[in-house]
Amino acid sequence: MESPTDTDPVDRTTAAWRVAGERADADGAGRCLAEGIEVISPLTAGFRFRGRGQAQDMLSAAFEVVSEIRFHTETGTDSTRALFYHGRCGRERFEEAQLLRFDPDGLIVELTLFGRPLPGLTAVMAAIGPALLRRQARPTRARAIGAATAPLATMTRLGERHLVPLVDPGRR
Repeated sequence: MESPTDTDPVDRTTAAWRVAGERADADGAGRCLAEGIEVISPLTAGFRFRGRGQAQDMLSAAFEVVSEIRFHTETGTDSTRALFYHGRCGRERFEEAQLLRFDPDGLIVELTLFGRPLPGLTAVMAAIGPALLRRQARPTRARAIGAATAPLATMTRLGERHLVPLVDPGRR
């Protein structure tokens, strides 16, 4: 008897996407993307990654700085899925939600990313920009972006550790 994964292109793509993510396999993830993919970042509204080349370059940079990806939840319909995973960027743990929209061939045509908590998200921001710019052979910009984003990552990490506990309703 065939399983749904054997016949449904969205199920096949989703399964391949999860495996590629957990293995940090940018090429495998790239095979899941439609040529006209659009990636909507949780870090900026200033631009989007458009096309398989830009998206795969971003994924390659992400897999350089994000580790320990483990998907834990999946939900959705025939043409839309939401996936959730836990990961690590440096010493910060985080959770990411991915909203995937599929084309008629079962390839991902839109990927919207969401992340939490803030220290994990800012750690990703501080690491992925420089990694992406180094991949694009722009080392001067990579250093500038790294220098500009590091203080925010540090502030959110310290705030999470020392200030946020003061608001905890269970703490006296």
